[in-house]
Amino acid sequence: MTGTAPGPPLSPGAGAPSGSRGDTLGLRLALAFVLVALAAVALLAGLAAIFAAADVSALADRQRNELASAISVAAAAAWSDNRSWASADLSEVLDLAQRVGVDLQIRDLTGRVVGSSANFPGATGPQATAPVQIRGQRLGVAKVRFTNSGLGGADSSLRTALLRAIAGASGLAALLALLTGLAVARRITTPIGRLIAVTRSMAGGDRAARAGDIRAQGEVRELAAAFDQMADSLDREDQIRRDLVAGVAHELRTPIAVLQAGHEALLDGVVAPTPGELSSLRDEVLRLARMVSDLQTLAAADAAALQLVRRRCDLADIAATAADSLARRFEAADIELDRQLSGVPVLADPHWLHQVITNLLTNALKFTPAGGRVTIGCEDAGAVAVLRVTDTGAGIPAADLPRVFDRFWRGQGAAQTSGSGIGLAIAAELARAHGGELAAASVEGQGTTMTLTLPRAA
Repeated sequence: MTGTAPGPPLSPGAGAPSGSRGDTLGLRLALAFVLVALAAVALLAGLAAIFAAADVSALADRQRNELASAISVAAAAAWSDNRSWASADLSEVLDLAQRVGVDLQIRDLTGRVVGSSANFPGATGPQATAPVQIRGQRLGVAKVRFTNSGLGGADSSLRTALLRAIAGASGLAALLALLTGLAVARRITTPIGRLIAVTRSMAGGDRAARAGDIRAQGEVRELAAAFDQMADSLDREDQIRRDLVAGVAHELRTPIAVLQAGHEALLDGVVAPTPGELSSLRDEVLRLARMVSDLQTLAAADAAALQLVRRRCDLADIAATAADSLARRFEAADIELDRQLSGVPVLADPHWLHQVITNLLTNALKFTPAGGRVTIGCEDAGAVAVLRVTDTGAGIPAADLPRVFDRFWRGQGAAQTSGSGIGLAIAAELARAHGGELAAASVEGQGTTMTLTLPRAA
């Protein structure tokens, strides 16, 4: 028998259907086990009975022939005493036959009966014949007929005892098969019933329902673990969707409020439509446009794993192209861009990999003060290719470091910079889509290093 570890409460009504189905499945499995066992037991019992009966019959025939031979020897000894059947004393031979429970008849060479048991003419049963001879000289024949007593009865009793033993063993085997079938069926169906109940609970809206640690066969345990992993993934995706909606609502609230207040002030005549006022409203519109563009990029990054067109390319070439595209912005911000690029082949989508490196460089540019330096380098690290972007900015506080890749999250140091807070989230999403990883390390007051690890192309 088996059980399951305690799990979360199930939704009402979920247990009854799964329980009835589990009971039906268990009954069907138990009946199948019993039928297979009974068929095997019946086959084995039949073969055992046939072979046992054959062996007993062969043994009985051998014993009958040996007994007939012994009686014929005794009859030959009686003949040799007087050298004639007429004067031979066969009483001892007939007494011997009576003691062993057989009927005897002795005939000479002409077929005349020279000695016989009283019941021989009317007796029925197996018969054995043995020649009566001395030194190869044939004197007659001894016919032995076996009755229900003696060896004949022993033959029948032994056969009956063997058949009873086989029948008893078959019945015991069938009972054990029934008990084993019920136990095995319950062991299989109990965890399956648990999985059905949990599935119905989730379908009914209970997102916390989990199969838990099920004590069952390896395949059923793997199924339960896969189900729980699927449920956890669904929870994470649902949480991401909720966070996304909340983040978008939070980010859009401020520019929309500014635009609404500014337009109402213009319509009411509170503020004159000066170039400065119109420029302020235009900045808010551009901010909204950037947010929409970032959301589109984020949606594309979420689906990048399905859209990637991977081919063999050089990580150093893609990094150099991304650095060239931002060179003027670095010059305008009076920030040195140091390149330490070594060729290393990777299997990647050049378009999306360019997006990752551009996001890393743009993020470093935002948080590095004038006169600082940003270093981009890549190297071959054996089975992986590594790209690092290091800046000399203010760094990230240790408490904020674990959240730098969260969507729409912006630390205290980012309050004075523009952006929606999803650049690093997009880069991390695209890195995972390539089978790689993006990690951050920072020392507050000294700078930050972003490390991109990608599988190296063979």
